Amino acid sequence: MELIRGTLDLLILNALASRAMHGYEIARWLEDTTDSALSIEEGSLYPALHRMARRGWIAADWGISDANRRAKYYSLTDAGSDQLGLASSRWLRFVEAVAKVLKAAPAPNTP
Repeated sequence: MELIRGTLDLLILNALASRAMHGYEIARWLEDTTDSALSIEEGSLYPALHRMARRGWIAADWGISDANRRAKYYSLTDAGSDQLGLASSRWLRFVEAVAKVLKAAPAPNTP
């Protein structure tokens, strides 16, 4: 499934809302949570993580993964938490608007 522009940041911020994760873990969490409907490629994930770190929405620190390997862990900052709230509100309003359109009777054809 293709992501709507800007959605990846929201998904990553939400993934990090409860705990710090490394990149691979974020991708697996998103895939597992969506029953494999969303699969995030490294070529999209890591540029998004770097962009969000530059914006101050996430912080990165080195740690050791469950596989006993060195990994960069990303965590939500206060600014990231604020952005998550803002982006979530916008997204929910968008989804509600699209749902209204999809449930509405189609406009009659007028010549």
